[in-house]
Amino acid sequence: MDEQRDTVVIGAGPAGLTAAYELLRRGAPVRVFETDEVVGGISRTVERDGWRFDIGGHRFFTKVSRVEEFWHEILPDEDFLLRPRMSRIYYRGALFDYPLSAANALRNLGLREAVLCLGSYARARLRPPKDQTHFEGWVSARFGWRLYSMFFKTYTEKVWGIPADRLQADWAAQRIKNLSLSKALGNALVPRRSRTDVTSLIEEFQYPKLGPGMMWERCAEEVRRRGGRIELGSWVTTVHRDPQRRRAIAVTVDGVGGQRTVPAAHVISSMPISELVAALRPPAPPQVRAAAADLRYRDFLTVALVVPAEFAFPDNWIYVHDPTVRVGRIQNFGSWSPHMVKDGRTCLGLEYFVFEDDETWCTPDAELVATATAELQRLGLVRPGVVEAGYVVRMPKAYPVYDERYQHSVKVIRDWLAREVPNVHPVGRNGMHRYNNQDHSMLTAMLTAENITCGANHDVWSVNVEQDYHEEATGRDNHRRQGTGRDAPIVPAPPAAVLPALGGGPRPGSQAQVPLS
Repeated sequence: MDEQRDTVVIGAGPAGLTAAYELLRRGAPVRVFETDEVVGGISRTVERDGWRFDIGGHRFFTKVSRVEEFWHEILPDEDFLLRPRMSRIYYRGALFDYPLSAANALRNLGLREAVLCLGSYARARLRPPKDQTHFEGWVSARFGWRLYSMFFKTYTEKVWGIPADRLQADWAAQRIKNLSLSKALGNALVPRRSRTDVTSLIEEFQYPKLGPGMMWERCAEEVRRRGGRIELGSWVTTVHRDPQRRRAIAVTVDGVGGQRTVPAAHVISSMPISELVAALRPPAPPQVRAAAADLRYRDFLTVALVVPAEFAFPDNWIYVHDPTVRVGRIQNFGSWSPHMVKDGRTCLGLEYFVFEDDETWCTPDAELVATATAELQRLGLVRPGVVEAGYVVRMPKAYPVYDERYQHSVKVIRDWLAREVPNVHPVGRNGMHRYNNQDHSMLTAMLTAENITCGANHDVWSVNVEQDYHEEATGRDNHRRQGTGRDAPIVPAPPAAVLPALGGGPRPGSQAQVPLS
């Protein structure tokens, strides 16, 4: 065993690589272990046959100035594009502007349907649903059942995999706060330049010309250049702790060179916190392991289809509110950056929200490509026979699930780690089981690096979800509300997990932190 004790970073996604870079900036030696063969986590750029895919879509927009400065320290300005933000909703063969445009909505719905929607809204106002504790009741009370079923129900159920009347209303109240049909119509009719009290989505964002992975590939180069070590294809199977000293002392790594034990002064972990607890030796107490085993995740896969450029659309992505297809969202990678596609063609990424090992996840790639091609044709977005090639990318543990027990489970784990192994530092989305964006994950890593190297006492867990969605910008006369978070719905919890037997467990797909927009 090498007795030099570096800080060990588990995972080479945004949180892990930011932590490594910030530690080296302050002269602290660091070693990074990543299960996958590439860096970036879900913020990677996947490349297949010269085509580049952004898994989930990553807008480089933040209200955190030090994150913005970090991005531009890693990549020069010429590597960033300034891209327009455009998203629409697909429903019944039509594309609806998002945010709402009254003229567009009326044209797509038709006068009769628009009148029916207004009638449905009036009924909801006169006789609101008795139960508004769930997503369905809360939204239909504010928009009417008809609009709710068109523009909220289908997509939400695709994303989270359960009926909308089993999602708690708290999430809707946060994501759709201060909005009702009457306000939405008013906003749509008032010229944007005349609004002074309306929160609207950002209209443009920065984007690395070769996708988000360009940022993290360059960051990895900088970490190595500054003396840090990054080992890919290396799975941290065990985090050893000394109960008497209340410290983590080493990690066991299974990689290309076999299994070895590496001493650690600190461990910064962006691996799923459930897997971190399972890796501890001696084991954590039964109640802590049970809490870890009870945490759940939603998984994600993209089917990328190559089509002629004539079938491109200007949107970054289209939300598919059509219950006859399983696809939830469709990206046009050429709209993110023309450098990610080839002349005369573009690549459309059909996104499916799944659970690992369910039927869709386990379907062979060729069948998934055929299914995605058929759905794209059914939606009328391409003609039969124009898809030239297809690729499948699976991303496990893309979204931490917020069920009724997750807050208690995370608190049990967090309190025990802080008391018994305070030199183990969870960071990032899955590392903290927090529905963080890339910038939030980076900030947790920056603060952790300062705690280790400067003796700071930042509460990393206070980098938290707050009431303003991070991609919102206020009207010109309003003060901008600072914040770094977004929320996810509370979903029903399954029966309490049975405590697993001790052991290595399944090999994770990636230890890096892993968006939903």
